[in-house]
Amino acid sequence: MKKVMVIGISPGVGKSTFAHKLGKKIGINVYHLDSYFWKSGWVEATYEEFAASHEEILQNDSWIIDGNYTKTFELRAKQADTIIYLELPRYLCLYRVFRRYFTHIGKKRPDLGCTERMEWEFIKFIWTTYKPRLQKMQERLERLSKEKTVIILRGKREINDFISKL
Repeated sequence: MKKVMVIGISPGVGKSTFAHKLGKKIGINVYHLDSYFWKSGWVEATYEEFAASHEEILQNDSWIIDGNYTKTFELRAKQADTIIYLELPRYLCLYRVFRRYFTHIGKKRPDLGCTERMEWEFIKFIWTTYKPRLQKMQERLERLSKEKTVIILRGKREINDFISKL
């Protein structure tokens, strides 16, 4: 494991937390794509800015990159040797998003650099896209597993066990 993608079914699944723990455990730098996509004040980076930052990360000999970001997914997947996919139930992802909001309310998130916020559109996005993404992720992972090491972790126990057994 030298170039690792950490992806997940939904916001709130724990990609950033998992990537951070994995990075500490195996001694590889972690890059949170949210921190490259979102500028201060929740301003989106242009595609060109985001893609340039993304390309710079990919030049490293090793990395752990967390985030789904479809537009640059294939660029990461092409270089990754390992893809770790996290899947938790939708209700738990939503619970974690609310918990994260109340934990960081008025503060900047360490993995992001923006002051935490909660918007109805974000909650609606999690709720309405969860099931369609299940199918899409299964298809992607099946395709990628022909060339890459794909690790699927479903549930808190599997996620915690994976880290502790490294």
